[in-house]
Amino acid sequence: MKNAAGVKSNLAQKHPFLFEMKRNWLYYTMILPAMAVLFLFSYLPMPGLVIAFMDFNFVDKFHSPFVGLQNFKFYFTSNYAVRTTFNTLFINLNYLVWTTLIAVLFSIILNELRGRVFKKVYQNAMFLPYFFSSVVIGKLVTDIIFSDSYGVANQILNVLGFDSVAFSHTAAPWPWIIIGTHVWQVAGYQSIVYLASITGVDEQLYEAASLDGATRWQRIWYITLPMLLPTIFVMTLFSIGGMLRGDFANIYAIIGDNGLLYSTTDVIDTYVFRAIKTAADFGPTAAVGLYQSVVGFILVCGSNALVKLYDKDYALF
Repeated sequence: MKNAAGVKSNLAQKHPFLFEMKRNWLYYTMILPAMAVLFLFSYLPMPGLVIAFMDFNFVDKFHSPFVGLQNFKFYFTSNYAVRTTFNTLFINLNYLVWTTLIAVLFSIILNELRGRVFKKVYQNAMFLPYFFSSVVIGKLVTDIIFSDSYGVANQILNVLGFDSVAFSHTAAPWPWIIIGTHVWQVAGYQSIVYLASITGVDEQLYEAASLDGATRWQRIWYITLPMLLPTIFVMTLFSIGGMLRGDFANIYAIIGDNGLLYSTTDVIDTYVFRAIKTAADFGPTAAVGLYQSVVGFILVCGSNALVKLYDKDYALF
């Protein structure tokens, strides 16, 4: 037994990676499919980034003429760069703030519900929109709620004594419509993550607080919310990484090719999609994609550094 323990100790000291793989080989085997998917779709295509520096064509393919930073210059000197970047950041920042606030609120409400049946019903009702496809959401928003002629929104405005709004020709409200739709779809799903964190809190903390005379609101403020902070930080850092990548599927399903709404809803992803669809111009679009990835990487590293200043235990790395 002593010899076996000594061999394990020596292996752990000399080859910590091999020791870890040997000790937890079953867990690493379980994540192999996810690692394979990540490699195939995230790392294997990386050599294709060279297209961002080429005047790419399908005849020469990867031997197309090298143009350096001309593709980046084409985007950043156009009228689209400021508009799409601003719209993307505005929409995604609101996604992050409102989704987090409402998801945390929902998770606390669910945790405070005492009826098991009602808790399950509300939880499933909030979780259901996450499974709706973008096509369904697009039709629900444009044809039922915000239709120009018979939409629910215009009917409510008429009942309140206001004139109908031609939503398909009015750009101003659409960023908030997109944000509200995203929050409605995603907040219930994220609340499950926060609820799982709340259920992991030691019940003795709540019992001790009750014995000290703490009210329900005080227990939420001084116990539940502080315990949720690590999860909130991690979820926020994950979201920041995709800050320059708009919710393309939902935005395009709602806005489509309605050029009258581009001034407030055109994000980087929809711009890239239109560029490929109309002109098959892969060089500038690859440059924009690389720009998104680099900025996203910088945002994650910068945000993680800020979190470390607050508390190292809350950081991702």
